[in-house]
Amino acid sequence: MEELYPIIQYVNEEGEFSDDSIKEEITAELVHSFYYHMLRIRTFDRKAKSLQRQGRLGTYALFEGQEAAQVGSALSLKKDDWVFPTYRDHGALLTFGANMPKVLLYWNGRAEGNLHPDRNVFPPAVPIATQLPHAAGAAWADKRKGNKNVSIAYFGDGATSEGDFHEGMNFASVFKLPVVFFNQNNGYAISVPIEKQMNSKTIAQKSVAYGMPGIRIDGNDIFAVYIETKKAFDRARNGDGPTLIEAVTQRFGAHTTADDPTKYRDQHEVDSTRDQLDPLLRLERFMKDQTYWDEKWVQEISIQINEEIEEAIVEMENFPKANVEDLFDHVFEELPWPLQEQKEQYLQSVRRDQ
Repeated sequence: MEELYPIIQYVNEEGEFSDDSIKEEITAELVHSFYYHMLRIRTFDRKAKSLQRQGRLGTYALFEGQEAAQVGSALSLKKDDWVFPTYRDHGALLTFGANMPKVLLYWNGRAEGNLHPDRNVFPPAVPIATQLPHAAGAAWADKRKGNKNVSIAYFGDGATSEGDFHEGMNFASVFKLPVVFFNQNNGYAISVPIEKQMNSKTIAQKSVAYGMPGIRIDGNDIFAVYIETKKAFDRARNGDGPTLIEAVTQRFGAHTTADDPTKYRDQHEVDSTRDQLDPLLRLERFMKDQTYWDEKWVQEISIQINEEIEEAIVEMENFPKANVEDLFDHVFEELPWPLQEQKEQYLQSVRRDQ
């Protein structure tokens, strides 16, 4: 099956073209956009980890190593498209235009962090694979409306073991919906390696059962991610139905800040392969090899990015305190009596403490 689903790559680990066919599509503007967004989300990711360690942010899901997969796919979207992320796809959300302070608020447990003005963003799915049927549903709605919007559902390799994965894929296939199922295969579903997650050699081959195209791409090659995801979106917009994409990538750090990856994998081995797998380093090599590199520009955007992140942190930390009643009031249409009693008892205890 790995022979039937070879990994598509356009720029190799050394930053050199492995497929010359895309040269005419590459512009300085596009390459600089790639680098800016990848540097931006990596800087954000590292800062968020630091905030969590300081107690200024809740448990946080890191994505370092997956920047090419998230930026390349998100830049292929149009403004009115739909994004259905997991808890690890805030890099894609930021690239798509999500509000950075609200992304931080999400990681502090605030409901306000799920709402992004002027962008069709579904709340990040913590339950595994539940967002895939939702993405199919949104795509169905757009198809019935007759517009050209598409949906993208992000998910990890562990999601392919869930019923929602199969239900979403089947529904999208039957109704020929404009949705792209974008898998980031980083080798582990929390602590379970891919070889214990499934017996099939690839995730892309699962597309066969649903009669849709399936491809594998080098998830650390932003050119492959961008070009192949854009093809899948164009196919969806033209009424040709869904596509399954497997982006083979790497999660350099822990599953979350509450995780210790040394308990289930050889972290030294991960670190030793970083020089070849790091998507940002690959892009830097490409830019220097193709004379796109501009040291002054890189310094300028680095300052700009850090200032943006610091301003977002200030806004997040100055946000009004949460209303404790929100914990009770937005789950049931009519609060069951045991929860009503708990709410009243809790509010009485808060008043006593004030």
